[in-house]
Amino acid sequence: MSKSGITKSFNLADGREISIETGKLATQADGSVVVKMGDTMLLATVVSAKEPRENIDFLPLSVDYQEKYAATGRFPGGFFKREARPSEYEILIARLVDRALRPLFPGDYHAETQVLISLISADKDIMPDALAALAASSALSVSNIPFGGPISEVRVGRKDGKLVINPAVSELSDLDLDIMVAATMDNIMMVEGEMKEICEGDMLEALKFAHEAIKIQCQAQLDLAEMVEGAKEKREYSHEENDEELKDKVWKKTYDKVYSIAKQGSAKHKRQEDFEAIKEEFKANFSEEELETKGLLIDRYYHDVEKEAMRRMILDESIRLDGRALDEIRPIWSEVDYLPAVHGSAIFTRGETQSLSTVTLGTKLDEQTIDGAVILGKSNFILHYNFPPFSTGEARMMRGTGRREIGHGNLALRALKFVLPTGEDNPYTVRIVSDILESNGSSSMATVCAGTLALMDAGVKITKPVSGIAMGLITDANGSKFSILSDILGDEDHLGDMDFKVTGTRDGITACQMDIKVDGLSYEILSKALEQAKHGRLHILNEMEKTISQPREDYKPHVPRIEKITVPKEFIGAIIGPGGKVIQEIQKETNSTIVIEEVGNFGIVDIVTTDKESAEAARARIKAIIAVPEVGEVYLGTVKNITTFGAFVEIIPGKEGLLHISEIDWKHIKEVESVLKTGDKVKVKLLDIDSKTGKLKLSRKVLLPKPEQN
Repeated sequence: MSKSGITKSFNLADGREISIETGKLATQADGSVVVKMGDTMLLATVVSAKEPRENIDFLPLSVDYQEKYAATGRFPGGFFKREARPSEYEILIARLVDRALRPLFPGDYHAETQVLISLISADKDIMPDALAALAASSALSVSNIPFGGPISEVRVGRKDGKLVINPAVSELSDLDLDIMVAATMDNIMMVEGEMKEICEGDMLEALKFAHEAIKIQCQAQLDLAEMVEGAKEKREYSHEENDEELKDKVWKKTYDKVYSIAKQGSAKHKRQEDFEAIKEEFKANFSEEELETKGLLIDRYYHDVEKEAMRRMILDESIRLDGRALDEIRPIWSEVDYLPAVHGSAIFTRGETQSLSTVTLGTKLDEQTIDGAVILGKSNFILHYNFPPFSTGEARMMRGTGRREIGHGNLALRALKFVLPTGEDNPYTVRIVSDILESNGSSSMATVCAGTLALMDAGVKITKPVSGIAMGLITDANGSKFSILSDILGDEDHLGDMDFKVTGTRDGITACQMDIKVDGLSYEILSKALEQAKHGRLHILNEMEKTISQPREDYKPHVPRIEKITVPKEFIGAIIGPGGKVIQEIQKETNSTIVIEEVGNFGIVDIVTTDKESAEAARARIKAIIAVPEVGEVYLGTVKNITTFGAFVEIIPGKEGLLHISEIDWKHIKEVESVLKTGDKVKVKLLDIDSKTGKLKLSRKVLLPKPEQN
């Protein structure tokens, strides 16, 4: 007998139903739900330790999203044929959920908490990522874990000028706006997505549209929690010890000193050293035994002092840590063609943030294969972002690509993808690598700028340059006063209330990413932030264009040249030859690489070479293979075989015709060998093609002067 759970259902605006079920699966977790839409089902669980680990003052939250290949009736790739480490796509979805959930846990809750979301059934036309945050928040809502939600998340797409919630997979390629939005009942919490140069007003309209749909989903979670016994009663906890007397002493002894240092406008490392010196001076008043018990408390209280001093300085005096005006962009310098051996390179430096980016141009063989449970295909645009420890003056172990690096690289990729040329205008697979050499604020936006410059240096015909800027926000306790900051520093990001990254051309936004850390962010503030970001973005574009304003006319000499030939599908086999013999021979003789892709009724042939002569030789060989014999045409053929009655001559690769002995010359010939030998080159004319057998009739004599009659 099947066990029944508790279910709450609701409909999207177009009538599609979404249900949330709890109490049936994974009941030993603190909270678990199954979210279902069509045939797509996500299982989300949450477990939180009863007590925190010792000596921590943060929330150890982990969020993971995994797609089970069985959900789509497929086997995982690789030798072991099982789900292993998460793909980049799975990491990106987990980051979206994490960023929406994390700010809503109580600040003094420090128990290790794990959220797991699994795709267990998949409808191939429904994107499961749009349901992941709904599932995670629902699991928290039916648990006794303290949480300031619920939240939910939707994908907003725009097709033919009309906004739609959670568009189908089949519609994604037709969208000119594709963003993920997470929110509570009252506030937008997180935004990330890509657009085809939309205006700021359209962006706000999409956010409002998303929020209305999210409110319905949040209410469904509240209704479900009402139906679950004990869900409304959150667990009691005491995860922080406080010493109010010590706290008061830290503030009185350090606040004015911190405020004074903050106003000096020092460089990052000097400012950090001065702040640290103030803390160490305060700690010097305590014995080593006292610091063993009070050291962590002092660190926490002093962090709050730094945060408040910076925020009050900005709100009350409009002064920033480095002395800039609120809307001022740090000094910018850039350079292209810095690396002589690469296909394209650029340095972009803004203040204390620097990206060295390279562009490599490859063939179809270099395309990235995407082999997810739901998303399958190939990509000819790859962007990798690296964040080595020296960029922030640290020494730490290098343990592979982190989630942050994957997220930042994906944002930069989305910013640039729509300005890349397509089709015959871009025969290459393009890879950008951004190595962050210095970092103090928005290295992902530096990556966008450096990537644009490197593409133009490589000669890639992008439609327009793209720049990016990170915006910040400082608000007071009741939200009545706020300051919007352009081109934020690392400290302004860490201690502020918003991180809003916007990229675009002169004509519109191409990508965005926003994380909100406070309640009550109004659309008025968002509108002002977007407008201020536009001015900053255009200023950065102006600075970039002083270095290079448009793509180079040609690729660099060491870039592989790719020529495309479209051939009828039936000729693909002839070009390849038995066992690849023909194509290998062409590649060897012309020093080229040939890649063939079947597209519909045609074959797309890429000829990759390093010089024009090789390309022309390979093209001629392929053209000869696909040529169709035409009656009346003259060919320079090769004698392949000689018989008593004539010679068989190959006029184009794979096509032979009979040159009868009577058609060799006007005069009588007793033996063919007296005129022709195997391997000889001979000019012949195609006289006829037998309609039944396809046999070719050739003549040499018609090309010779006819002797005069006596």
